[in-house]
Amino acid sequence: MKVGWRANCLVMPSAALAVLAFTAMTSASPMDELVAAAKTEGQLTIIALPRDWCGYGGIIDGFKAKFGLKINELLPDVGSSTVIDAIRELRDRAGPQTPDVIDVGLSFASSAKRDGLLQPYKMTTWATIAHAAKDTDGYWYGAYYGTIAFEVNADIITKMPTDWADLASPDYRNAVGLAGDLASNQAIQGVFAAGLSAAKGNVDQAANQGLRFFADLNRKGNFVPIVGNLASLRDGRTPILVRWDYLALGDRERLRGKTRIEIVRPKTGGVAGVYVQAISAFASHPNAARLWMEYLYSDETQLAFLNGHCRPIRLADLARSGKVPAELGKRLVQFHDYGGDVDPLFPTLEEQEKTREIITKGWDGVVGVKIQCLPDDSPSDVPMALNKRTVGQCSIPQ
Repeated sequence: MKVGWRANCLVMPSAALAVLAFTAMTSASPMDELVAAAKTEGQLTIIALPRDWCGYGGIIDGFKAKFGLKINELLPDVGSSTVIDAIRELRDRAGPQTPDVIDVGLSFASSAKRDGLLQPYKMTTWATIAHAAKDTDGYWYGAYYGTIAFEVNADIITKMPTDWADLASPDYRNAVGLAGDLASNQAIQGVFAAGLSAAKGNVDQAANQGLRFFADLNRKGNFVPIVGNLASLRDGRTPILVRWDYLALGDRERLRGKTRIEIVRPKTGGVAGVYVQAISAFASHPNAARLWMEYLYSDETQLAFLNGHCRPIRLADLARSGKVPAELGKRLVQFHDYGGDVDPLFPTLEEQEKTREIITKGWDGVVGVKIQCLPDDSPSDVPMALNKRTVGQCSIPQ
């Protein structure tokens, strides 16, 4: 059938061919037009996307292979606060080193919108994202989420903590670390979760109680004030790490047969955190940025997040539509057990903003110890405009 149609076309008058070509050109889909515009720009600049975070390595490579665009991977290990600062400080010098898109904690995106640092865009799957997980005007939108957990090196720690209060035991002297400093959403939510447990679920008291909890850990010598990561977990500097569960799950998978890692979701103080995407208002490659968002929220990439141990924001829609393959469906089991009888708390935007304000401003006065960065000898592509700051010189997860 297709061969016959092709043969007939070969003998069509030139005027008819011209009409056919014009019709094909004018009927190009919006997605085809976006792809073409993005390819004209030729590049996308991303920031703060570690390749071992939610399966981003494969997602990034998949985007490059699918659309043939170059991706400039900028400062993969910095925190959400630094991401926003990068846009703010480079806004008047937009160029290849200016982030086009961001992936940050919810409260950071909201404040960036208020500061005029973001531009709106609604991808084709917009309607399938829960209303509470997106900005009504399209300035930011949730992509995935996880819960705060304890990642434990079971080769070193033989008695597993089961709840936050356990971490104050003498058994865990010089053992407990945060996977991030206070520039990272991960660390802030970890402190908040500890406080939520201490406050018996009272959200209004959780941030202050979290500061007191870590002050107590520090006084007892249990808190290790360094930015913990997989290396410090393995070598015993932070054998207990307060970390997003999906990162802990990824670590356990990578180290299977080498280091025994146990993942404990505490019985109380369960907190879930949504990470959101947004496009910089000063993006040098705006069409590539919009194409990136279409790609991230496609069925294909949402399932890639699930494969990377993160719970994708469109999971309910994908499950209803029967689009979750059986082998990936097994991943859902990891989200069902949070250690207690209740689901984790999803703090509202207002609660997260209040929490961030209290914890970042109160840490020095209440806890009284600075969280130090571990040495990092890996090369880092730091924009010249940020060289005056210690950005990207140590690993500070989001």
